[in-house]
Amino acid sequence: MKTKNKISVSFLIVVFGILFTACSDQFFDVNENPNNPSVSSPKMTLPAAQEFFASLNGTTMTYMGNMFVYNWAKPSNWSANADYYRYNITNTFNATIFETSYIDIVKNLNFVENYEDPTGEVDYSAYKVITAVLKGFQYQLLVDIYGDVPYTQAGLRDEFPTPVYDDAETIYKDVIAKLTEAAIQADNISDAAENPGSADIFFGGDMEKWAQFANTIKLRMLVRLSNTGQYAYINEEIAKINANGHGFITEDVSSNPGYSNDLEARQSPFYGYFLKTDGEEEDRKDFTVASDYTIDYLTNTNDPRLAYLYESAVNDHNENEIEDDFKGVYQAVDLPGSGFTSNDLSKVGPGLLKAPDQDQVIMSLAEALFIQAEAVQNPDINLAGNAQALYEEAITSHFEYLGVEDASVAATAYFSQNIDNVGWVASTNKIEAIITQKWIALNGISSIESWIDLTRTGYPEGLPIPVDAQNSGLTRPVRLLYPQSELSRNANNVPGQQASDVFNNAPFWK
Repeated sequence: MKTKNKISVSFLIVVFGILFTACSDQFFDVNENPNNPSVSSPKMTLPAAQEFFASLNGTTMTYMGNMFVYNWAKPSNWSANADYYRYNITNTFNATIFETSYIDIVKNLNFVENYEDPTGEVDYSAYKVITAVLKGFQYQLLVDIYGDVPYTQAGLRDEFPTPVYDDAETIYKDVIAKLTEAAIQADNISDAAENPGSADIFFGGDMEKWAQFANTIKLRMLVRLSNTGQYAYINEEIAKINANGHGFITEDVSSNPGYSNDLEARQSPFYGYFLKTDGEEEDRKDFTVASDYTIDYLTNTNDPRLAYLYESAVNDHNENEIEDDFKGVYQAVDLPGSGFTSNDLSKVGPGLLKAPDQDQVIMSLAEALFIQAEAVQNPDINLAGNAQALYEEAITSHFEYLGVEDASVAATAYFSQNIDNVGWVASTNKIEAIITQKWIALNGISSIESWIDLTRTGYPEGLPIPVDAQNSGLTRPVRLLYPQSELSRNANNVPGQQASDVFNNAPFWK
């Protein structure tokens, strides 16, 4: 685990002040000029943009992912999350994903990217590398979730109050080109350029790490494109990664501007999503419980991560009060009242909810290693490496992240089992094994990627559909609908959609 340079408390208060102010902005406020240098500066705007980025990806998006890949359910004593179990995906369902991406992330990153020092004395080129990487990450997700989205005119509402929607595949390839350039430019930052330092709440201004992150996001996108058969293009881009020499991330990518339990600061986003500053549960922690399918899968494969991904069930202990029993439930709006309350079921576990000051993971090392393992295993992708070694290293990295006791030894014992999709040699379909283990490793971290992987590959195979959605004859969603705010304000540009698109109109790379 890396050690981060923490921003001072006073600076953190200022940053969260920016966040509060920005959150109060209207999504389509065209009276504000985001490119006015008197409003802020890159040093103040970058950490605010990064924190919005970390919070959205670490809370709303990963929560949705966990629901769609059947990691979590709800107990019988709550009526929450009914839209998830009915697959009632409307123009208001999780609209904050689209809206926050543009008003709080892209707009702020555009400000940093386009900022020119009025004195002409400060070189902000390091900041511009960072913004290119973060925008690439977020646009990959927007395309994967929505399809065509605003891109060339996005985040510039003063100039383009009704931005056009760009073609999804065109966006993907332009993002890949910009990530390629960012990794190169990271090598060419002048010694005289301003280093973001602690204003960069991801890497503290370490440009080598930003280059590695750019390469890793790019590889994720290239692997996703493998379904399209564009292997000549994919391998040309792999060669560019090899040429820049930075490789891929070697540690978790995460944010931490100084998270704490101090009321003047702020808890780590995922932690604060479930627990209050006094340690009491937020309602969300009480109405978010384990699914029966995931509990059974982890139990049947002798996976010690079970006790870290989930808490033991309070009322499911044995007579000696040993907290080693876990219980989940199927996803449904209505459940039997007896034995399925929040006191009877396992909740989000201690390996995920560690402390108020925990780093907010953006991309785990485990995910990056699984991406590399899949690329190496695919005979049509020219990425050198040992797929088995990468696969096993990824599992070990996840054991370490969760804090499993004697993590390396425990991981080795786990993946040495003669069980399909656990042991490498025992697995008949290596890609299925990689994606299945990736699903486990992204539980509660970046589960939005598990949903996208499921759409792309069909793995993990056999994930159930919620009872209510089944009864309505629905399949699992493959995208979201554009938010009502866009339909109201930008109707002439929003692509036409029907509710059926959610289930049938997969992303272009499918």
